[in-house]
Amino acid sequence: MVIIMKLPNGITGFYNSENKPPKVEGKHFKQVCVTALSRLGGEVLMFKEPQYPTNFYDAKVKFRNMVFHILLNEHYPYVAFASAVEYEKIRFIDEAELFKRFSPFYHVLHSSELNLPVILREGSKKDILQNDNELNQGELAQIAYWKPKIIGEIIFNFWD
Repeated sequence: MVIIMKLPNGITGFYNSENKPPKVEGKHFKQVCVTALSRLGGEVLMFKEPQYPTNFYDAKVKFRNMVFHILLNEHYPYVAFASAVEYEKIRFIDEAELFKRFSPFYHVLHSSELNLPVILREGSKKDILQNDNELNQGELAQIAYWKPKIIGEIIFNFWD
């Protein structure tokens, strides 16, 4: 079952001074990653804080002989798992065991949610995004420019 989520203001990392979105705690995310993986025999290989032009934390992990990424949006407690994180290309996956470990702390997104298509209305700046959203005008302008194909590319992006 796919839950259609409403994209909140500022999730892309673009906002004006009046509509500043919240920030998540990176130190807590790193602690949850290390604790969850060590209890299951995995390990955190690398941890990156959001830095230009990304809007997400990135924990590269090894778990059950697989290397993949756990991502956290820097403004909202949305977590995703990805087999690859490359500039403008993230391949989202599901990881059932870690889903259970992260769910008490974060809203863990299924790949089916992240891979939902972005519905754009061409020729319109104001109502360009037809997916349910509370995004601000700056974010909508970025979407018009970058033309993301899937919802995951809005939540976890490399826009500058």
